[in-house]
Amino acid sequence: LTRGLATLVGDAPATRRAVDLARKVAPTDSTVLLQGESGSGKDLFARAIHFTSRRAAGAWVKVNCGALPENLLETELFGHEKGAFTGAVRQKPGRFEDAHRGTIFLDEIGGLTLGLQVKLLQVIEEKTFTRVGGNQPITVDVRIIAATNRDLGEMARARQFREDLFFRLNVFPVPLPPLRERTGDIPALVEFFLGRHGVSPDQVTPEARRALERYAFPGNVRELEHTLERAIILAGAERIEPEHLSFARPESMGAVAAGAHPWVPEIPAEGLSLEVLERELILKALDMARGNKSQAARLLGLTRRTLYSRMERHGLRKPGEAEEGAEDEGAEEGGAAASGDTGTARERRASG
Repeated sequence: LTRGLATLVGDAPATRRAVDLARKVAPTDSTVLLQGESGSGKDLFARAIHFTSRRAAGAWVKVNCGALPENLLETELFGHEKGAFTGAVRQKPGRFEDAHRGTIFLDEIGGLTLGLQVKLLQVIEEKTFTRVGGNQPITVDVRIIAATNRDLGEMARARQFREDLFFRLNVFPVPLPPLRERTGDIPALVEFFLGRHGVSPDQVTPEARRALERYAFPGNVRELEHTLERAIILAGAERIEPEHLSFARPESMGAVAAGAHPWVPEIPAEGLSLEVLERELILKALDMARGNKSQAARLLGLTRRTLYSRMERHGLRKPGEAEEGAEDEGAEEGGAAASGDTGTARERRASG
């Protein structure tokens, strides 16, 4: 990660915009606010900015502000004096002191309590603070990079976050796009993560690649990385097939991610039968869903009722056979509509 911005993978327009902003702010000492969903790469961008800056030789310190209760987070950030509280048997410097002449990365900044927000505001404005139990001001030279997956502006309006601190942190915001808005980066990311495990890109079948490019990845790049790691383990010495891709939310599979191109089979010169193709797709979806009709319907972007009708038409289900009583049909209708392709619309295309 010490190569800075060169470590960032992807060339989609949304990625280029974020990288360009990071490149412009990196050489400065300005406070940076990284905004993006969980798993969108905030940690990686923060490291890249630090290691591209003139502070690259200095300390890189990361603190997760949402992982500790207020009293522990205060001593973690600002340190404490000996005897400050029960168990404080010696003086302990805080993370701001550790980051002197370097960069401190405050992740999940929206998790700070209002009390700690006051102390952080003081550090930003005056470059000074006092340890817990102390009265001696300590001066530090620190660059602050903060990150959040929450809307701090909305939190400030709701008085859940200090407005003055929000303005201090929001000097140079860098919005990071979710993976569903940069699907053009998926092939490069797949190759990158495979390389980490010493796996050749050729080990992923075209069908598996199409499945990866169609999935919306609500967990973003982190979910893609973990999905590939599981697939590598499941596939073993074999090539990675769609059945090796254990998606965290299979219901997101039926929706083609924003900007992705839906898969269209090659049409041979002698033509093909839409009926046969549809039957094969239904069988493939049932196999991927391990026989679960509701999940198979989502994979195909259909309602469960429409899937049953198609199965009957292709002889894959007996007329009048009992339906799965799993989920509310109205919820599935909403899911199909959200995917941008209802069963009725597909029927029109298939019959057209």
